[in-house]
Amino acid sequence: MPNEMREYENQEMEGNESPVPQEDEERSVEGIQKEQAPAMEEPAAPAVPAQPSAHRSRATQTAARRSSVVAIGAQLQAETEAEKNQNALLDLVESMKSRRVLSGTIQGVERPENSPSCSMAVLYHGDFKVIIPAEKMVDPPEDLHGLPKSEVLFSMVNRRMGAEVDYVVKGVDQESGLAAASRLEAMAIKRREYYTGAGRDGNNLLYEGVCAEARVVAVVRAGVFVELFGVETFIPLRELSYQRMLDATAVYQPGQRVVVKLLEIHREDRDHIQVAASVKQASANPYEKALRRYSVGNRYVGTVSMVDTTGVFVALDGGVDCLCSYPPRGRPPRGARVTVRILGINHETNRIWGVITHVSMPH
Repeated sequence: MPNEMREYENQEMEGNESPVPQEDEERSVEGIQKEQAPAMEEPAAPAVPAQPSAHRSRATQTAARRSSVVAIGAQLQAETEAEKNQNALLDLVESMKSRRVLSGTIQGVERPENSPSCSMAVLYHGDFKVIIPAEKMVDPPEDLHGLPKSEVLFSMVNRRMGAEVDYVVKGVDQESGLAAASRLEAMAIKRREYYTGAGRDGNNLLYEGVCAEARVVAVVRAGVFVELFGVETFIPLRELSYQRMLDATAVYQPGQRVVVKLLEIHREDRDHIQVAASVKQASANPYEKALRRYSVGNRYVGTVSMVDTTGVFVALDGGVDCLCSYPPRGRPPRGARVTVRILGINHETNRIWGVITHVSMPH
């Protein structure tokens, strides 16, 4: 696991450009609230109207309007924009008061003009703009590689654009339509529920060997970062597919959901739970079944999936990669259709190899 965590941090730092050194400022949710919406300091006001009679009057009017509409079913399902906005406000206020976890998609990353070293993720709940300060969005790696912390946080948040995340609201201002939130607090709630909490049988909900749904939150060439119920972990290329894969960004993107198998869970530190997971091990190995389709000495068609110093890998039907030597007329490019003659099959190691006898160049 320590090696996996170092690989996780190194991949998170991959691609960072050397920024112009800036002052490394720690920004709290309260600071963001004051900059973005001065009225956020009194978040409860919109949720508790000063005149209860007026509230009852609006509720009565809404009930009257809905009762006057002919519904398709037993109850009216359609909502007006005003009702949607009111429900969105109630969701935010409920999250702020009861720490209810909400979910949304990161739509952008902003840096205030008066504080360029500060960055924040932006998402929307109804017509409300929800801002999550970078330090409340992600945990930076231990090794910053000599870069300012503010720039590392900005890069990490920017890489999570389009990702689905959980958050807990910390402040709401109805007049400006702004809300401040914390993703890290929501992740802590999820960890307590799924990793340290117990189900009806008295066991943890997540344990080694179980399969679970994960959110893809960031993607680099070498693999993907997924969130598993409050824990982020890195899954390298070798655990994404049984077939050869060169670039994870060609297959995955933030916002996707994948099924993974939990290989290891370390719960010694409840605030820093570590998980190792695999996408490919969540499904059956296709080689065990697919290799039965092929026999030594016969020819089959496939597509060149990768070319490296080892040879030419040809993807055959059924998700099998056949390793071939370079053909006499030169190595074919990726995507070329080729005919392969099978020279050998090892069912114990799930390996198949052969030679390319014909190449059809892609147009």
